[in-house]
Amino acid sequence: MDWVSEVTSRFSDSSDFQNSMVHIAGESFTLCFLDSLVDSHYIQDHILEKLRQNCVEVPFSPISTVDEAVSEILNGNLLIVRDCDQEAYFAIGSGLEERSIQESENESALRGPRDSFVESLRTNVSLIRRRYPDPELKVTIQELGRRTNTKVAMLYVDGIVNPNILDEVRTRLSTVDLDKVLDSGTIEQWIEDSWYSPFPQAQYTERPSNVLFAMLEGHIAIMVDGNSSVLIVPVTFSMLFQSPDDYYERWMIGTAIRIIRVAGAAIALTLPSLYIALISYHPGMIPTQLALSISAGRSEVPFPAFLEALFMEATLEMLREAGLRLPKVMGQTIGIVGGLVIGQSAVEAGIVSPVLVIVVAITAISSFLVPAYNGAIALRLLRFPLMILSGSLGMFGLLLGLMAILAHLVSLKSFGINYFAPITPYRFSDWKDLLVRAPLIYMKNRPEILHPLDQKRMNTQKRKKGW
Repeated sequence: MDWVSEVTSRFSDSSDFQNSMVHIAGESFTLCFLDSLVDSHYIQDHILEKLRQNCVEVPFSPISTVDEAVSEILNGNLLIVRDCDQEAYFAIGSGLEERSIQESENESALRGPRDSFVESLRTNVSLIRRRYPDPELKVTIQELGRRTNTKVAMLYVDGIVNPNILDEVRTRLSTVDLDKVLDSGTIEQWIEDSWYSPFPQAQYTERPSNVLFAMLEGHIAIMVDGNSSVLIVPVTFSMLFQSPDDYYERWMIGTAIRIIRVAGAAIALTLPSLYIALISYHPGMIPTQLALSISAGRSEVPFPAFLEALFMEATLEMLREAGLRLPKVMGQTIGIVGGLVIGQSAVEAGIVSPVLVIVVAITAISSFLVPAYNGAIALRLLRFPLMILSGSLGMFGLLLGLMAILAHLVSLKSFGINYFAPITPYRFSDWKDLLVRAPLIYMKNRPEILHPLDQKRMNTQKRKKGW
């Protein structure tokens, strides 16, 4: 059996697969391994030393089938083939030592895996490989950046991903012509469809479980060496409100959490604008008791509702940014103490009303409910144009702004996929994982909007027969 040819064919299109021939003591050996899982220094210092001692059978275990050889390689070991008689063995490999893998500070998890990516491309690929030991997981690595020559890896599951989407991602990556590529954000800005849209057309994450979950749906992951954030493409608007944690809990809990997130996003986007429109143009729509309470609170405020709300929202954004840039302990102090002190002082000075402080606080809390940070930023940015429209035209301006945002979402695409799918184009089969997370047994198919080659992700007949 030609072991090298058989194994190499199973790892076609995977750039991290290596096979190298060495000559020791008059014999030739071929070593096959994944350099994302095996340290090259370990090969030189330990594996080759054993081969020089001419004791292949002692430290290494024989292999009889190609499937066994592929399995050992995927688990971080080496395949050693003696060319003279085509005898195959495997040797225990040693992984690369980099910064220790820790829990993500930006993406907390209540249940499920807690490890996160680091700055090493090999380690990050290894985290995915160890979770998905299958040769169908393809890894293609290329160097981008004329001066930096940064390694960028594209990961996907062959047999699931749509070839048209895969070709589109490859084409866009091949057009990257920059002198430096140091971060996944640079790649994201270059390959996205619309440069002028506030909404992200690629999702980033630091959790390997998120990446693997997306790839098994038909998405593609893009890793950049030296960066711990991994891009997922294509992306839809509904993905901004989804998290793998939704699937670790029962469907009723996942659905309730998802509805809370969507409601929080709507509040974060519209509540300040709604306050401005009602106070300035439509006070008759406010219940009488509440209107009297608001009027009493604003009796000493010298500014119109628009300037009052604009001042508080701008102050909140400055406090939020200051909290992110300062050291963690000081940042939390600035965010909490600063907000309380400034809010209370502004009310006592008669600059803002107590009701507006409550509105701004609810808006801030609601914006934190969106799992995707770049999606939450988009909602925070759009809040200010809506406030201007509400201050100019009242409820009509707010509705006009919301219609403009909706029209933009409907027309936006991410790598040829409609951004507002499955709402438009309408695909009822994908609604089982939209606002409501259906029970696991009903989610038999992968998202139809991605047109994956393998539609089925479970066999419910086995479950029925087993009861």
